[in-house]
Amino acid sequence: MHYESNSWIWEGVYDYPHLFGGLMVMAALLGLSTSYFAGLGVPPLPFLWSDFGIFHKKKRGKKRIRVYMDGCFDLMHYGHANALRQAKALGDELVVGVVSDEEIIANKGPPVLSMEERLALVSGLKWVDEVITNAPYEITEQFMNSLFNEHKIDYIIHGDDPCLLPDGTDAYGLAKKAGRYMQIKRTEGVSSTDIVGRILSSMRDTKGSQDHNGTSLCGEPRKESGSKGAHVSQFLPTSRRIVQFSNGKGPAPNARVVYIDGAFDLFHAGHVEILKSARQLGDFLLVGIHADETVSEHRGNQHPIMHLHERSLSVLACRYVDEVIIGAPWEVTTDMITTFNISLVVHGTVAENSSSLTGENDPYKVPKSMGIFRLLESPKNITTSSVAHRIMANHEAYMKRNAKKAESEKKYYAEKKYVTGD
Repeated sequence: MHYESNSWIWEGVYDYPHLFGGLMVMAALLGLSTSYFAGLGVPPLPFLWSDFGIFHKKKRGKKRIRVYMDGCFDLMHYGHANALRQAKALGDELVVGVVSDEEIIANKGPPVLSMEERLALVSGLKWVDEVITNAPYEITEQFMNSLFNEHKIDYIIHGDDPCLLPDGTDAYGLAKKAGRYMQIKRTEGVSSTDIVGRILSSMRDTKGSQDHNGTSLCGEPRKESGSKGAHVSQFLPTSRRIVQFSNGKGPAPNARVVYIDGAFDLFHAGHVEILKSARQLGDFLLVGIHADETVSEHRGNQHPIMHLHERSLSVLACRYVDEVIIGAPWEVTTDMITTFNISLVVHGTVAENSSSLTGENDPYKVPKSMGIFRLLESPKNITTSSVAHRIMANHEAYMKRNAKKAESEKKYYAEKKYVTGD
């Protein structure tokens, strides 16, 4: 019997594949020869297995786990970045909620950075997939249902440090009750409260030294070798943390390597935008981060606010950065350009040290002579000093806020227990 004369069989195979598959299985169980079916012009079973999928279950893609984490992300630092890195590791897609200015004021006090700036910082992190703006400080039932139903969130995540509302209740109580809460380990040694404290401490030290040399936080470098201030970072850098933040990949052999350097102190939205612009000019973005001594020499003894390893992690967390040089030299030399195969050196138009880009002390003299230097228009008019001045201008409110937060920080460390995680 020819293939064409059995079109009804083929129509049945196409329309009812599982039915015909069942008949084949029944025939096998009854001991009937498949040659009977072959005589009807039906190909051998292996053909059906591969082409029609009758005898195997159709493969379906594994459901992607979506996790949610929120925060104020004010004065965003490597602790925030590490929290989001840990959150991303608990799922496949990370959705981040950025708390509104109004909610921050009501629960914590005035934010230093605007919503726009905080969004730029969060969106610029390599582990973030989506951002929800104006998220509430408290996970209410209505918002939780919105997360589960509209945003398809599987789990809500927060750190092991308590997050209490003004009335003392747990902001994540409902998520815990629903069984959809997961916890990560808090990154030790840094917090927004700690950074505000460093800035306020730096301001007091600066005022105290003005009787001697008279400089401001963003003024010319002082000549005396003063102390770095009373507020010392508790961060203990490890090689493992650097590996966790690193991409772990070098440039391709013919890649166009773009180099940009700076202090990148108090990592802000201006840094994110200039790094994004620099990355668009090539295939691989290499960022040089100046050593603490170098920053102090050119900006004053109260700088940097964040030390070298803290600044390095903040830069490494940025999605536009491929690699960093930890403790990069002030001057870009011929040897350095050759070693890293640098094709283009860039610098932003908005910077703390713009006056040093000309004359004999020009750190970019070599790349300029080679014709590979480019001054890049800074997308935002923000500097480390301008961010610090916002705190100084409203220092009484921030001192009051920090005094309140300092008590909870002290209690946390007094009662702190070991928590597994990274």
